[in-house]
Amino acid sequence: MSRAHPLAWAALGLGMVFLYGPILLLVVYSFNASRLVTVWAGFSTRWYAGLLDNGPLVESALVTLKVALASAGLATMLGTLAALALDGRRRFPGRPLLTGLVYAPMVMPEVITGLSLLLLFVGLGIPRGFWTIVIAHATFTLCFVAVVVQARLRHLDRSLLEAAADLGAAPVTVFRTVTLPLIAPAVIAGFLLAFTLSMDDLVIASFVSGPGATTLPMRLYSQVRLGVTPEINAISTLLIGAVSLAVLGASVLTARRGR
Repeated sequence: MSRAHPLAWAALGLGMVFLYGPILLLVVYSFNASRLVTVWAGFSTRWYAGLLDNGPLVESALVTLKVALASAGLATMLGTLAALALDGRRRFPGRPLLTGLVYAPMVMPEVITGLSLLLLFVGLGIPRGFWTIVIAHATFTLCFVAVVVQARLRHLDRSLLEAAADLGAAPVTVFRTVTLPLIAPAVIAGFLLAFTLSMDDLVIASFVSGPGATTLPMRLYSQVRLGVTPEINAISTLLIGAVSLAVLGASVLTARRGR
């Protein structure tokens, strides 16, 4: 096996520093005792305690959490059903078209997705608010759930399903007792991935949000334009931690699924 050239390792190291250096710097300065975000004055957790007194940030964080849970649940249900319908062993008219429609949000720019959903809600007379963000995020993330679940379905042992059917189990019973337990790690991983994408979204939510439905990324973006404060560093660190845990959980479940 050939060993990597030192220049390759140097390029990799520079790339990692470029990607994660700013994030690490943000986390470090969230524990800065000074209100000046560019001057280090010692270690302190005062800004994390001060978050509880920042009503708008706390409210936006709660809205983001509710939206992420609701949209991830909806996306997981629809994405799993889409993966089952698009399973490679199923053939029906219009399957290529349905496949393209399901996976289109994955490659479509978020600006186009947000604008399209905005025009849809306006045309239908639906007031923008919490539920429009939930629907928009579910529309955006269900394709990612479908990809994860469909990958598990490709490696599913069909003899187990056939054995359950031969023993007289109805299709619903086969799905509930055999298929669903086998694909459960992929379903959970898809949920965590959809949850992470929803929490991180700014562009789509900016198009479809309304009064009383300001998500945390939207709140942070509006405040950063007026200047970075230690509270923003602290809440951003908590958001990074939550997203990292969700991604780590999805990775662990995916690895277990592979084994």
